Amino acid sequence: MQNLPNLLTLFRIAMIPAVYLTFYVSGHLGDWLALVIFSVAGFTDFFDGWLARKLDVQSGFGRMLDPIADKLMVATCLMLLVGFDIVNDWHMVAAVIILSREVLVSGLREYLMELRVALPVSTLAKYKTTIQMVAIGFLLSDQAGETLISGAHVIGLGLLWLAAILTLITGYDYVRQGMKHADWSDS
Repeated sequence: MQNLPNLLTLFRIAMIPAVYLTFYVSGHLGDWLALVIFSVAGFTDFFDGWLARKLDVQSGFGRMLDPIADKLMVATCLMLLVGFDIVNDWHMVAAVIILSREVLVSGLREYLMELRVALPVSTLAKYKTTIQMVAIGFLLSDQAGETLISGAHVIGLGLLWLAAILTLITGYDYVRQGMKHADWSDS
């Protein structure tokens, strides 16, 4: 039971190739499979943290691995959506903003960790993540989603842009907080 939260996180990482493979399943089946696998990954993200707190088995390994698993899944999905022309043209800018912020904040957290300074997740960042995950879900459903909800693709793109805007706001806030602890000396 003690390792269950970390096992869920590792399972989420293991689902990344499965999402990738769904893009090679033709028709609506591939779209639905991508959405289901991505959704299961999202639920494991919620439950691994909840279980770790509930069972009081939080670990440094889990705190390190959980955000990595999230970023790997999001980055993979965004690259697939762009690569398969589901997110295209100027909408790719939203994907680039999201990916850039993830790399920037990860690097900032790593730097601050060396200084033993925590950079807690803000409430707005949690909303950003939720909106981002819903946007990716809509976009992964692609043509199959359109059969269920007319305009699903447009909704997904709109939510992706909303997530990108929140990404800029939260990213700026994290950088501003982190820079208070930056050592600007040349040593």
